[in-house]
Amino acid sequence: MDFEQADVINRAIRLITLKHRALAGAHLAKLGLHAGQEVLLMELDAHGPCTQVQLAAGVGCEPPSVTLMAKKLEAAGLIARRRSSSDNRAMVVELTDEGRALIPQLKEVWLRLAEETVAGLERTSSDRLEEALKDLAHSLYPGGAPSSLDPIPQERGPARVR
Repeated sequence: MDFEQADVINRAIRLITLKHRALAGAHLAKLGLHAGQEVLLMELDAHGPCTQVQLAAGVGCEPPSVTLMAKKLEAAGLIARRRSSSDNRAMVVELTDEGRALIPQLKEVWLRLAEETVAGLERTSSDRLEEALKDLAHSLYPGGAPSSLDPIPQERGPARVR
């Protein structure tokens, strides 16, 4: 790879990231959410109650970031946090009824966001783009990509922590 190619790749990823986050923010604001919070909520919907550390690993961010998001989502009534019965140091996070009720709208926003993002593609199919993006994500997380890279199942999986 030469500098010119590296420059094109890095600039494209930066611009895509900025625009995608702005689009997500605009859609999520209508639901009273900020960009990033939707991934946490959908992770809880997909996998059930879990510790904040497990949640951070699942969404691919640091535990202090999850702690801040969880406090805000708890204040909004979308999640509940409690001490783990098996480890008093750990906080278990789960969706509230209000949080579960928001999930269908959140999935609709997620679908619209993806459709808007790829609407102008002329030379790359959505399937090819999906494969390239998964490949890129896996290359950036050689120890294993966060579970947030995996598609959300139609039905919730088993809970990780009770």
